[in-house]
Amino acid sequence: MGVFKFFLMGLLWVGANAFVLEDDKRALLDFMNNLAHSRSLNWDPNSTVCNQWTGVTCSEDGSRVIALRLPGVGFHGHIPANTISRLSALQILSLRSNGISGPFPVDFSNLKNLSFLYLQFNQFSGPLPLDFSVWKNLTIVNLSNNRFNGSIPGSVSNLTHLSALNLANNSLIGQIPDLGMHNLQVLDLSNNLLTGVVPKSLHKFPKSVFVGNNVSMIYSSDEVPIVMPPHQPNKSPRDDKKLSDKALLGIIVAVSAIGFIGFAVFWIICCLKRNKGDGISSKLEKGGMSPEKAISRTQDANNRLVFFEGCNYAFDLEDLLRASAEVLGKGTFGMSYKAILEDGTSVVVKRLKDLSVGKREFEQQMGIVGSIKHENVIELRAYYYSKDEKLTVCEYYSQGSVAAMLHGHRGEDRVTLTWETRLRIAVGAARGLARVHTEAGMKLVHGNIKSSNIFLNSQNDGCISDVGLSSVMSQIATPIARAAGYRAPEITDTRKATQPSDVYSFGVLLLELLTAKSPVHTTSGDEVIHLVRWVHSVVREEWTGEVFDVELLKYPNIEEEMVELLQIAMSCVARAADQRPKMTEVVRMLEDVRRNKEPENRTGLPESSRSPKPEKFETKSSGI
Repeated sequence: MGVFKFFLMGLLWVGANAFVLEDDKRALLDFMNNLAHSRSLNWDPNSTVCNQWTGVTCSEDGSRVIALRLPGVGFHGHIPANTISRLSALQILSLRSNGISGPFPVDFSNLKNLSFLYLQFNQFSGPLPLDFSVWKNLTIVNLSNNRFNGSIPGSVSNLTHLSALNLANNSLIGQIPDLGMHNLQVLDLSNNLLTGVVPKSLHKFPKSVFVGNNVSMIYSSDEVPIVMPPHQPNKSPRDDKKLSDKALLGIIVAVSAIGFIGFAVFWIICCLKRNKGDGISSKLEKGGMSPEKAISRTQDANNRLVFFEGCNYAFDLEDLLRASAEVLGKGTFGMSYKAILEDGTSVVVKRLKDLSVGKREFEQQMGIVGSIKHENVIELRAYYYSKDEKLTVCEYYSQGSVAAMLHGHRGEDRVTLTWETRLRIAVGAARGLARVHTEAGMKLVHGNIKSSNIFLNSQNDGCISDVGLSSVMSQIATPIARAAGYRAPEITDTRKATQPSDVYSFGVLLLELLTAKSPVHTTSGDEVIHLVRWVHSVVREEWTGEVFDVELLKYPNIEEEMVELLQIAMSCVARAADQRPKMTEVVRMLEDVRRNKEPENRTGLPESSRSPKPEKFETKSSGI
């Protein structure tokens, strides 16, 4: 009987939790459906809120919603009443970098468990909440860059757990209350309309947190005072006449010298700032994307991350700059970073350099690229454009690039690419490139096909990245050797790549998969070898077997397939552009290779319709 009672109580507990979570779910749906937003959310009423909804985090037992992070979603308008306020277990609320307007929601007082509140970079107006004491667990509050007015409530000082308070760039008036809580470590009240004297308890913070206000600091005798320049009484005209000619000349020379020195110092500082880079530039140069100060307070409101339809990432530029970052490498068009966001999401951020087009042309090209949805094309999820920085954001693929797999360290711990994997890479990348070539009226060009831009998805299929960037970048006068090895012979301007030149680059990729050699590499005797020329010479001398990677020799019965792939590659790297096949034809030929390797021709194709098998080759020594 006791066991049954325990079991029954367990069922009641589960049922109660499910009921409460369902109420949280309805509250979120009411919020989304009654507040306009430009980005779509994957909040399907029929899906599980805890595991699938963007920006939503549940408690460990899955019973309540405890975090809602929806920065940069494009919300605009007033927060609907009785929606978010029903999430009574909510601990983290982030709606920053949207266009939300209206007063601070009165019913947020129901969120008794709230610990972290991020509402910065919106258009909230009106006074701040009068009684902050209702949120006794508040740890971080950021209400900066809004239109709040009125005074700072003294009740803020009752928040004993508060460690960071940012009210900068609003229209707050009145005196600064005594906020000398023991735990307060970060404070920013700059650029408001505050007046009076800064409380002594806040003297531990730098003066920069109070700039842009009409406030002063009065120090006691045991503190370091602010030394103001002494007041000089005005001289009368009669005194001026007493100056000698020599004294007057000396003053003129001194003023001129001081002016020159001041101008020189100003010019040097400007140059240093230009070299160092502002916010985003300097942070990215250091290999990290933190902290929030990387964004200028005067930044154009339109210079924010632009997300594409169907992207369910819940972060904004501020999150991106705060994320821990790892340099992945320097490519043709800029530096790439792996950024790990607060929720554990990993993305690849590429910092573009030397754009040759303006904002409108850049946005148009990104719009075309961002609309491509294909399993073998790494989606462009978002981009950022400002005068000083241009960024793209894509999904991170943990297996790394094909270039790293082929040319990385070949030690005992190295995972080799099997023949089956190399075929899947070739077929997948070909399908992706063929899809790209169908965009923009069959005129879109990739322009930068190479093994470092090919990645493996979870099915070990090849996927292409960096789509369409070549047309918006400046011409690369002297490309790095490896990149030059992919370039078709007719291309002299990297901005004028064509679909046939893409096919040539893809052919070089196929040769790379077959040989495991870089497009341009050196021998032990420092001789520079161009892969395409070398393969041509080897095939011409009928030493075909010497072309292939020695690691492939351990796989039985693949000789015919390797030769077929070699023949496809050679057709792609034909010197004359009009002799190269189109990517749709390349896809068909590669798929034929894969079908032919299946036992007993499972495709059902008649034997006569299949590609003829080349004769088996013999290995000779090529001396290379």
